[in-house]
Amino acid sequence: MAVFVAAVEEGSLSGAARRFGLSVSMAGKHVSAIEEELNVRLMQRTTRKLSLTDVGQAYYTRCKRILEEYEDANREAGDAQHSIRGVLRVAAPVTFGAMHLGDVVAGYLDRHPGVALEIMLNDRYVDLLTEGIDVAIRIGRLLDSDLVARRLAPCRMLICASPKFLERHGALSNVEDLRQAPRLAFSEAVSSGDWTLTDADGQAHVIDGPVLMAANNTQMLLTAALAGAGVAYGPSFVFGESIAAGELVALLPHYKTSELTIQAVYPTKRHVSLKLRSFVDHLIASFGGTPPWDRSPA
Repeated sequence: MAVFVAAVEEGSLSGAARRFGLSVSMAGKHVSAIEEELNVRLMQRTTRKLSLTDVGQAYYTRCKRILEEYEDANREAGDAQHSIRGVLRVAAPVTFGAMHLGDVVAGYLDRHPGVALEIMLNDRYVDLLTEGIDVAIRIGRLLDSDLVARRLAPCRMLICASPKFLERHGALSNVEDLRQAPRLAFSEAVSSGDWTLTDADGQAHVIDGPVLMAANNTQMLLTAALAGAGVAYGPSFVFGESIAAGELVALLPHYKTSELTIQAVYPTKRHVSLKLRSFVDHLIASFGGTPPWDRSPA
C-alpha cells in the first residue's frame, strides 16, 4: 500500500522505488500484487509515467488517509508526552469560515505549533472520506448518519435593516410592512423566498414581498444591508454582531424564527487522533456558551 501511494505521489514507480530502496521491478510487483488481489486496474503505467484509473484515484485517497492515521498512531504511541502534530484538513461554509474561523484557528495554532491546518471554505456538500477531510463545520440538519457530530453553537435566523433604511421607509413594525419592503435574499437557501415568522399564538407568517437583490453569499447581503439597500434575513452569525453594535436593527424581535445548530462533524472512528480531538475541543471552547455573534460589544 505504501509503495502504491508513493508511486502516485512521485509520479512513477522508479520514484517509489527510490523512496523505499527497492528495485523498480520490485516496486511494480508490489502494485501488481494489490491489483491482482482486488482484481482491478489501479493505474496505467509506462516506463516514463503513470496515470490513475477512476478506481485507482478513489483507492489512493483512502490508502493515503490510512497511512497518515497509521503514522499518527505510531507517533502518538512513541511519544511519552503525546505531542500534537501533523496536518489537519478542515472544511467549513464560506461566510462562517471567513467571519469567525480566523481568530479561532490562530489561537489553536499558537497552542499547538506542531500542527499545520489546511482549511477549505466551500458552501457545497463535502464528502469527508472521499476528499480526505478530517473535520467539517456544518450548519443545520445533518444528513450523514455515519458521522460523529459535536455541537458548537446555536444560530438563530434574523430579519434586520439599517437605521438609515428605516429612516426612509418607517419602522416596519408589523408583518404587512415587511411584505412591502424591498428584500435582500440569499439565493442558495432551500427556500430563498420563504421568510417565516411565528407569532405568540403559534401562527406562521410568510414574508413574500419583492426581492430587490438576491445573492449567493450572505456576507455580501450584510454589506448591502449596512449600506441601507433593504431588509435582510439570515443567520445570527452573519448579522448578530452588527445588530449588537447598533449598525443594524432587528425587526419584529417578538416573533420567533427558525433556529439552526452549528456542529463539527467527523467520520466515526474507534480511535480519534489527538490533533482532531484537540481541534474540536478548541472549537467548542471558542464558540460554546454565548457565541461571539450573540454577545454585546465591550
